[in-house]
Amino acid sequence: MTDLFRSAFRSHPAGVTVVTAVGHSGPVGLTVSSVASVSADPPALSFSLSGSRSAEQLIEAETVVVHMMAASQVDLVKVFSKPGTERFTADMDWRTLPTGEPLLGGALWALRCRITHRVPVGTSILLAAEVLEVIGHHGKGEPLVYHDRAFYRLVEGGRVG
Repeated sequence: MTDLFRSAFRSHPAGVTVVTAVGHSGPVGLTVSSVASVSADPPALSFSLSGSRSAEQLIEAETVVVHMMAASQVDLVKVFSKPGTERFTADMDWRTLPTGEPLLGGALWALRCRITHRVPVGTSILLAAEVLEVIGHHGKGEPLVYHDRAFYRLVEGGRVG
């Protein structure tokens, strides 16, 4: 059943985000493809995490920034998806918000959120978060999508319905 479940979700495309926060020893971030809108009033979203030291620090954080990534940022997304890669380097486009969280430049949208619920589900933790601030539309371009273990861009004119 587990293999069939994984296969089913490999065929289900998902938007790509990078979630950042202040960790124990500085900024922390991770690529996340499980972000979903939960409520528009009040604005809330959810995502799940498991497994890594970065995930553990994000789970413990009070606030996070969810960056909706552009297709042009695929190299940055890959940095945040591979364990052990150096993140928040001097050559990366990022800054610290007045509230302390790291903000990546060039993301299509950035949402500053407060974690409101942490729910264990199997080997993962489901996080629900209230959106405190829509930081803005920082970048231009097509959104980045994850499908069948690969990244894709949505192109203008690709609409089918």
